[in-house]
Amino acid sequence: MAGDAIAAVEHVFRQERGRVLAGLMRRFADLGLAEDVLQEACRKALELWPQTGIPSNPAAWLSAVARNAGLDQVRRAGKSVADGEAVLSCLPMSVIEEAPVIEDDRLRLLFICCHPALAPEAQVALALRTLCGLSTVEIARAFGVAEAALSQRLLRARRKIAEARIPFALPPKRELQQRLAQVLHVIYLVFSEGYCASGGASLLRADLCAEALRLGRLLDSLQPGQPEVQGLLALMLLQASRGPARLSPEGYLLTLEEQDRRLWGEALIAEGLAVLEQALPARAPGPYQLQAAIAALHARAVAASQTDWRQISALYGALLRHKPEPLILLNAVIACAMAHGAAHGLAWLDRLEALPSLANSHYLHAARADLLRRQGNRSGALAAYARAATLATNAVERQYLLRRHGEMRLPLV
Repeated sequence: MAGDAIAAVEHVFRQERGRVLAGLMRRFADLGLAEDVLQEACRKALELWPQTGIPSNPAAWLSAVARNAGLDQVRRAGKSVADGEAVLSCLPMSVIEEAPVIEDDRLRLLFICCHPALAPEAQVALALRTLCGLSTVEIARAFGVAEAALSQRLLRARRKIAEARIPFALPPKRELQQRLAQVLHVIYLVFSEGYCASGGASLLRADLCAEALRLGRLLDSLQPGQPEVQGLLALMLLQASRGPARLSPEGYLLTLEEQDRRLWGEALIAEGLAVLEQALPARAPGPYQLQAAIAALHARAVAASQTDWRQISALYGALLRHKPEPLILLNAVIACAMAHGAAHGLAWLDRLEALPSLANSHYLHAARADLLRRQGNRSGALAAYARAATLATNAVERQYLLRRHGEMRLPLV
């Protein structure tokens, strides 16, 4: 029973943390207090549930216990209970009237996490911690920073929210566009961590993908007709459609070329293509729309051999004008190699390795290994697969690279 209780608490903490925490934030307008009392509620659950049994609605139980603990703290601090309940009463009426109406506390919390008063790296870390329940260790690994440094970053962000008295409300219309780009970035980072975990034993984290999709749909309802919001939603839908095909029955990672496309989610593809079509009439292609267009070309190809790599390569060229980032450049080189030949791509990879951010990236060495394999350069591919495997931090990706390495070592027949 104790094991069941621990598993239930961990499940609720992962799945419902953002919703419960956002409700507490609305109640008390204090992120630090909300996190403290939620942690206290989880501690009590671990003590009581093994004896009393798991409640029928564990999230509601945690929310009620945390709320009562918060009210006790408010009273002990000498404040009235109303101070913790009337969160919006202190806001200027103009802000309340201008704020778009949407019944989702987590979206409000997301905009708080992406407030311009916070440093950009703190915005992302705070959103991943508060809304998605990623641990400090997981976020630190994703950012490539020390756990202690990440903890300090989160602490400073919480203090800044309290000191700046950032309200628990959506921004007024005049500020919404300014903060939308960072919100989109945060949502996509959440999705990316779920789609391909930065570390650990699992490749996929379906809970994070689902949360990012839900936030994307909510943001689309908040800002209807925004091409980049639609582009991001379409991109996530099209990428999520491949989820069932990305692993073999034995748990091995399968590349796009290896996947059984009959397993791709037809409903997600249809929704993604429809959302992308809604964005196109605006004729304002941004980075998310371009990435969605690339994903759409993959989705429309009934077989890997029928992929329109020349068009994908052209789209990557356009994307680089918006986001000249190392990993996007790497993907552009791979697309170029698929369209125009492995030799062309290998020449570019030699240049990319001079970039510090890519020199020790397993993605670069895996790309080199694949292109060398296609060329028939067995010894070069073996060395590149081995190098990539030593650099990979995700166990499933490492297993894939080692499997490829083993296949290359087999004698030719």
